Amino acid sequence: MNKINYQTMMESLIKEHCDVGEIPRLLLHSCCGPCSSYCIKLLSEHFLVTVLYYNPNIFPPEEYAHRAEEQKRFIEAFPTKNPVVFLEGRFEPKEFYDAVKGYEDVPEAGERCFLCYELRLRETARIAKEQKFDFFTTTLSISPLKNAEKLNEIGKRLEEEYNVKYLYSDFKKKDGYKQSTEISKQYDMYRQYYCGCVFSKNERDRQIAAKEEREE
Repeated sequence: MNKINYQTMMESLIKEHCDVGEIPRLLLHSCCGPCSSYCIKLLSEHFLVTVLYYNPNIFPPEEYAHRAEEQKRFIEAFPTKNPVVFLEGRFEPKEFYDAVKGYEDVPEAGERCFLCYELRLRETARIAKEQKFDFFTTTLSISPLKNAEKLNEIGKRLEEEYNVKYLYSDFKKKDGYKQSTEISKQYDMYRQYYCGCVFSKNERDRQIAAKEEREE
């Protein structure tokens, strides 16, 4: 079976709906400033972008606050064709722990992560519907460690449920991930060493400790 090219799908949606009159409004869920960098650069050429920072998965609270501030700092500093604004969602970690209950021991990139994708995308779709955005999407597909197929599958389902257009994406394509790292360096952005949740932090800490032990 041929894989779906979500990058091409995004380009087709942009061609169909953008640059032909009134600029569409897009609600962009962002996991962090570095991942948002290239996405904002690309999308702000075609949309009025509102960046939604909704990440109840992030642990500990100090890490959440640090990433939120970096997101705001980047938006304020980065020049864009169309204006970009910041919107902070709720930070209620219980929402995340309830969503992944029973999957705490599943390794990274498995079902626990898929539940986390849906939690954050669902809130994005809900706000997009409530505030009458034309599109919603997420920065998550820029990461080589994230499952773009699963993200877009969830997005499509939520589009139908909330009746708001989902912008398909695979932002890592066309050197998107590479560009995000270059922009992050240019703006001296804080880049975290783990995805966000306590489970990913613990797993990453174990990997680092094991590597250090091998190198001794």
